[in-house]
Amino acid sequence: MSLTISRAIVNAILEQSRAEYPDECCGVILGPAGSNSPVRLKPMVNAAHSPTFYEFDPKDLLALYREVDDRDEEIVVIYHSHTETEAYPSRTDIAYAGEPGAHYVLVSTRKEIAPATEFRSYRIIDGVVTEESVDITD
Repeated sequence: MSLTISRAIVNAILEQSRAEYPDECCGVILGPAGSNSPVRLKPMVNAAHSPTFYEFDPKDLLALYREVDDRDEEIVVIYHSHTETEAYPSRTDIAYAGEPGAHYVLVSTRKEIAPATEFRSYRIIDGVVTEESVDITD
């Protein structure tokens, strides 16, 4: 398993994670239905405004699902940042992972690795976390 993603989208996610620090950033990447191709970045507001937790606002989530349906798209990637820990799903992340077809991308902006960042992708299905390779294209 692997995720193929453009450098422009990776850079945009990293930029968002730095801009929203110390809170976790979050969002989705959409693609044509059935394609597994992440092409359209959609940053979301972290309704929790927290450095240790993220959640999508229910109204934003409803609007997102309507938009996805209207445009015949799918959620290919769900992403968020960890501000003080490695880019690995927390127990909470695993418990809330409700899209078995999605790639779950985590970035870490913790101080120990600054100015570098971690960008990792996982599949989370029925509580089982499997890391996958990330192929970044230009």
